[in-house]
This record gives sequence, C-alpha cells and structure tokens, in this order.
Amino acid sequence: MSGAPEPDGELLARVLLSRVLEPGDETGGRWVRERGAVAVARRLRDGGPPLAGVSAGRWAGLCARAACARPERDLAAARDAQARFVRPGDVEWPAQLDDLGDGRPVGLWVRGRPSLRMWALRSVAVVGARACTEYGAHMAVSLAAGLAERGWVVVSGGAYGVDGAAHRGALGSGGATVAVLACGVDRPYPRGHTELINRIAQQGLVVGELPPGDHPTPSRFVVRNRVIAALTRGTVVVEAAHRSGSLVTARAAQRLGRHTMGVPGPATSALSAGVHELLRGGAALVTDAAEVVELVGAIGELAPRRRGPVLPLDLLEPQARQVLAALPARGRAPVAEIARGARTSEDEATARLYELRSLGYVERHGEGWKLTRQAITSARAGRTGC
Repeated sequence: MSGAPEPDGELLARVLLSRVLEPGDETGGRWVRERGAVAVARRLRDGGPPLAGVSAGRWAGLCARAACARPERDLAAARDAQARFVRPGDVEWPAQLDDLGDGRPVGLWVRGRPSLRMWALRSVAVVGARACTEYGAHMAVSLAAGLAERGWVVVSGGAYGVDGAAHRGALGSGGATVAVLACGVDRPYPRGHTELINRIAQQGLVVGELPPGDHPTPSRFVVRNRVIAALTRGTVVVEAAHRSGSLVTARAAQRLGRHTMGVPGPATSALSAGVHELLRGGAALVTDAAEVVELVGAIGELAPRRRGPVLPLDLLEPQARQVLAALPARGRAPVAEIARGARTSEDEATARLYELRSLGYVERHGEGWKLTRQAITSARAGRTGC
C-alpha cells in the first residue's frame, strides 16, 4: 500500500488501529500523538494496563478488538478492492486533515487512481438533505456541475438526496468528485447507490476511515462529516432541516475556519429551515457556482455582478431624466412649469423636451407638453424592476 515490498510496522499499526478505534476517537488520537502508532498498537495487543483516559471496561473492549484485528488481511482485502491505505506522513496525505487535531483519522482507505492530496487542494463540499425536494436536487446538480466546469472537485457523502445529486452533477459535466463514506470503501452504502459509488471510484475517489468490510452506524455518519469539512476549502449546504446531519458538516467547517455557505429556499419549507438558521448565524448566502468560487477561490475569481435589464430610460442623460420626471402623469404642462420642476432654465428645458420628443417620450400640444403612452409604460416597467 505504501509502495514498499512489505508493509512496515507503522503502517500495520495504523491499519490495526483503524479497526480498533472508532473514527474521531480523540482519546485514541492523543495516545497515537504522544506514544506513536506502533507503541499504542502493541499495548492494545498485549492487553496491558489501560492507557490514560478510558475505563477498565472500555480498555478491555479495545483490547478484544485488537486481538481479532488482522492488518495484513485488511491490506489484502483492500488490494482486492483496488484500494489503498493512506496515512499521515505519506505523500498523498492531505495536510489539512491535521487541523482536526487528535480527532484526525489514523489513516484513510482510498479507492480510485487520482491523488487525494492533490484533489483536496481545490475542493468544495456540497451536502444536504437526504429526502430533498426537486428544487434541492436541481440546485445540487447545478452547483456541482458549475464547480466541476470551473475545475473544482466536488466532495460529498454518497447518500441519497443532495449528496447523490451533487456527485451526479459533477460526473455529468465530466468533472471530479469524491465520496467520503461512513463504512468500508469496498462496501458501497447505501445499497441503492452501489452503481453510483462504483462509478465514482472509476472516475474519481471513494474515501473512508473504516477498514474493508466494516458497516455504517448512525454515529459513524456524524463523525464522518468532520472529514468532509476538513478535507475541503468550504462547505455548501443545500436544503437541511433543523436536525440535519449536513448541519454537522457545516458547523465543523465553521470551527475549522473553512468557508460555510448555504443555498436559501422557501421560507415555508421545513427542509430549508436549517439552512436559513445557518445563514442567520453568519454563513454566506450563495445561489450558484460562481458565488461559491468567489469565496473559496483565489483573489480575483469574482462572481459577475447581478443587475436587472437595462431599460431605455436608463440610457437618458441625467438632465433629460430630470425634465421627463417634471412632466405631470396626466395632462400637459407649460415649459415654465416643467423648468421649475426640473430645477433648470426654460431654454434648457425646451432643448431637452425636443430631444425627448424625438425619442418618443413626450409630445407637444399647443403651448404645453405631455407624456406619451410609451413614456408612461417605460416608467411603470422601471418601477416594477426596482
């Protein structure tokens, strides 16, 4: 897995610990940091006195797991699944995962040819509700496709709903995507996404902390989300109820100093209530890939300014607009009255009135001037666009 003919002791120790310690176990992470993976694995295998921070019962359970662990067998199973084990210190290890401190993974199982470290450097997480609406699925596909077209890697959790839509959006545009699973990378979950996850493994990367064959649990889904948050430059939440797991990812991103973004939905939708709360708490509101890239990208990668349509009245010079505004909405007015309303001289007002007449905005009736139907219609269109 590391390129050596035979796995070294530190690699075998970390593979063993990936089966013994639960993902995100900060106590176990502290042991590894203070003593080293080899020493911790040996202590668990020997079944000696408990290390600091766990009860005797908890230690006994960890030792029982260690006694059953077979790291060589896990490495062989990974090879059969065309997967590899990437550990801290390897060339492929994404250094940003170290921001998790003692909660960082002891290593990651990776399926797929690309370098995880290189892909993670320019990546964005797109997460959200499993039971999403058509709107949520559409926004996830659109965001992911737009990000992929701009050269960004889309990271998500492989689940139903927004996750699956995000992966499909990236794949459909010929882009790059990474699925971070809460189970072994050789056991796609959910089962209904087996084809999708296998396709991701062929075109992108499938990543997980758990060794081959391990199954997901509710708690593993929750702690998996910290890896998604740490791996990426920012997290976008598309639809999330108040208790959605995707909000765990967003809050982890906030704690890690990553960009946190939300896509707004209808104020009446319970599936957008969590996103709206996130936005009220300081997350950035985004509506498309360009706005996401403006936040997570390099200086100068700005989203285009959003403006309404340019109306004919917008093209008038300021003095002409003042004169036009001085005409009454109904009936006609003499030049002197129009000049007073426009705060200009009668000569200037007369010149502007003839200019406006040539454009079809006013017409002369004897000694007075009045608005044409075209001017009234244009004025209403301008008010509607405000």
